[in-house]
Amino acid sequence: MTTPSPKILVVDDTHANLVAMRHLLADCGAELVEASSGNEALSRCLDQHFALILLDVNMPDMDGFEVAALLGEAEQLRDTPVIFVTAAYADDLYRLKGYRSGAVDYIAKPINDVILQSKVRVFLELHAARMQLQQTLGELSARNEQLQIEIAERQRIEAQVRHQATHDMLTGLPNRVLFHDRLRTAMQRGVRHDGSFALVLIDIDGFKAVNDTYGHPAGDALLQAISGRLNNHVRNEDTVARLGGDEFALIFENVSDVEPLLQRCQHLCDMLAQPYPLHGQRGDFIAHVSASIGVALWHEKLDSDEILIQAADRALYKAKENGKNGCVLSSH
Repeated sequence: MTTPSPKILVVDDTHANLVAMRHLLADCGAELVEASSGNEALSRCLDQHFALILLDVNMPDMDGFEVAALLGEAEQLRDTPVIFVTAAYADDLYRLKGYRSGAVDYIAKPINDVILQSKVRVFLELHAARMQLQQTLGELSARNEQLQIEIAERQRIEAQVRHQATHDMLTGLPNRVLFHDRLRTAMQRGVRHDGSFALVLIDIDGFKAVNDTYGHPAGDALLQAISGRLNNHVRNEDTVARLGGDEFALIFENVSDVEPLLQRCQHLCDMLAQPYPLHGQRGDFIAHVSASIGVALWHEKLDSDEILIQAADRALYKAKENGKNGCVLSSH
């Protein structure tokens, strides 16, 4: 990409002076733009960006001091360096007024071509350095923005990987790994706070028949529907997990009384036994399944999560022996 040449604005109400400046700065490496009045200079500045302004002080209507002051009031123009060109350079008060108006330097009339060219070269070099700095800062900003995007994407992927490692791909529920972690956490919390919780194991009755009759996609849809019902019928502090196949587990937090616990489990049985409108390989159909539920109430004597799981599992098999579609509380 080619960098455009810098521009210098030369402001003078005398045509001969503009021609002289044009001749002296012909080889400075910048594009010269001319203005013959203060108003024309301001108009040029609004339309173009200048590396330097060479401003004649003595002009009718609007002198160089007024022009410089107005340039300083415009946010997009105040950083443009202004060199006053004047015959009154030797007057200290005159120079002070110029500096207060925004001038960065003076060139005395009659103009010494060596001094003019030297000063212009210095300011062009400063402008080039500033443009390079702005470009570098812009590139750094763009790179930083890209890095932020890459970091956010990496964090998203890492979070997704962590989620996939601890959640069931089909239903989105916590998997066996996360279930065991939460079960151990519930036990530790129960010991610290002298609380209790219940472990509920669920096995779906009739699931294999749906799978065999309507195909695996229908079976997957049924598992997703079951997980949705379970999620909608537990509290935020409880855990619903899929252990695999048609086996689910729940951790009911803050449980102390047996009767309300059994009522909740019976409600789960009734809810899971409701018909499931699904779509299979042969079209829409209604699936009818039920749930056998085994319940184990934790207490401090159960110092192992495996012992608690075995107790709930024995209760689950007892529910199946009792004809399925029911819940049984473990006697440990």
